[in-house]
Amino acid sequence: MAGTADLSAREAARAVAAGTLTAEALVEAYLERVEAIEPLLRSFVYLDPGLARAQARAVDKAKRKGPLAGVPVGVKDIIDTRDMPTECNSAIFVGRRPETDADCVAAVRAASGVVFGKMVTTEFAARRPGPAANPYNLAHTPGGSSSGSAAAVAAGLLPFAFGTQTGGSVIRPASYCGCFGYKATRSSLSLGGVHPLSPELDTLGFYARSADDALLFHAVLAGVKDTRPKLPKKPRLAVVRTTAWPKVEPASADLMEAAVRRLAPHAEKVDRVELPSPCEHGLDAQQVLISVGMARALDALEKRHRDLLSVALLDSIEIGRGHSPARIAEAEKMRAACIAATGRFFAGYDAILTPAAAGEAPKGLSWTGNPDFNSLWTMLDTPCVSVPVGLGPNRLPVGLQLVGPRGGDRALLALAGWAFEILGGIAAPKLPAARPMAALGRRAGLTLDAELSQAWATGDRVLQEMSARLPRDLPYAVEPAHVFSPSRRR
Repeated sequence: MAGTADLSAREAARAVAAGTLTAEALVEAYLERVEAIEPLLRSFVYLDPGLARAQARAVDKAKRKGPLAGVPVGVKDIIDTRDMPTECNSAIFVGRRPETDADCVAAVRAASGVVFGKMVTTEFAARRPGPAANPYNLAHTPGGSSSGSAAAVAAGLLPFAFGTQTGGSVIRPASYCGCFGYKATRSSLSLGGVHPLSPELDTLGFYARSADDALLFHAVLAGVKDTRPKLPKKPRLAVVRTTAWPKVEPASADLMEAAVRRLAPHAEKVDRVELPSPCEHGLDAQQVLISVGMARALDALEKRHRDLLSVALLDSIEIGRGHSPARIAEAEKMRAACIAATGRFFAGYDAILTPAAAGEAPKGLSWTGNPDFNSLWTMLDTPCVSVPVGLGPNRLPVGLQLVGPRGGDRALLALAGWAFEILGGIAAPKLPAARPMAALGRRAGLTLDAELSQAWATGDRVLQEMSARLPRDLPYAVEPAHVFSPSRRR
């Protein structure tokens, strides 16, 4: 049964702005879902319900409400938040409290959004994973490095959550978890206050439950008008197999072919083409540049805290330090040539269609999957969107990746919505339902019998509606808070 937390972000914000829904009731609906699902999903590293409620009350009291009025947003735990820890899934930063918000977080607050909690990330957005699981099968990875963000949005715990991508850290988790994932044109959205991994490749992105919601969130972050771009009646599409194609699994290959067949009647052309010749070596250049960037960005931390860094991260740093100046210059030259050639390529196409991941999410939580189907596009600075298009043989999601020209972010998001309408969605993951009465009892300091609370919840909808309207008269300072800490969850 659809509820408050099932509203689109745009619908919810409009309702809060119009006064037909309170921000507090919206936040409460999401908190009830978190209570039911989070113990299984483990997507948060920090969540203080009292703080979320306090922000929502402030939105309700404000005379003017911004475009995200009351909408909860999750923040990847490499992104600074002034009222929550930012620990980067590293023992080095346990308990670290930034003094200021990252620019993207400040934009959420300025738009009257609610900074809901901090989401699981791999160590410094590199390899070592956190505890988050895939909402479609808890025994499988949600991908990385933006693991908790993708899992939470796909599970319906949040309408938006931030991610970052240096290789494949936004698009791959979106594909694995079955939600929309967007990676911006590099440097088009501010990375101020985001811990660097490889600064010349790091890019901001986020997860959403629809392309329309993604357009709303992008407008807030980019500081542009929230208008829908005008698309051509019949887009021009290029189907591209990069040098990573030999690693593709049948789940991705088959679903991409099926998508191409369904999109073709609605497109001006769907050409199967190869990228310009410089790009055949682009993935090799990306591997050099990412490791060099990591070695430079993490040099000081490695020298002071080597014993607190994972072996995988230390290995990457050492690889980066081992590249000669000549090899680095060659990789930089190759990158520039690939960017120029791809820019010319897009003169003939509105978007590229290509796999968002090798296939379904791998089993286990120790590896977040292969980023090779994303890394080239990250190096080329292009915007990318993962669109959920189907389930593979293991009933796990598989996404289709759309790649657009640099700076064409809003048009690409609109095109993703066009594709989704034609291709259809996928069934939501089967997860525990929220128990509003149990949540209400816990807030009152009571432990309710499970059978009794379930009977109340199913047998008296009027009581549920009444309870949702009860005044929250506990001040934030004394309201019960359930706080998760990485140090207690490893």
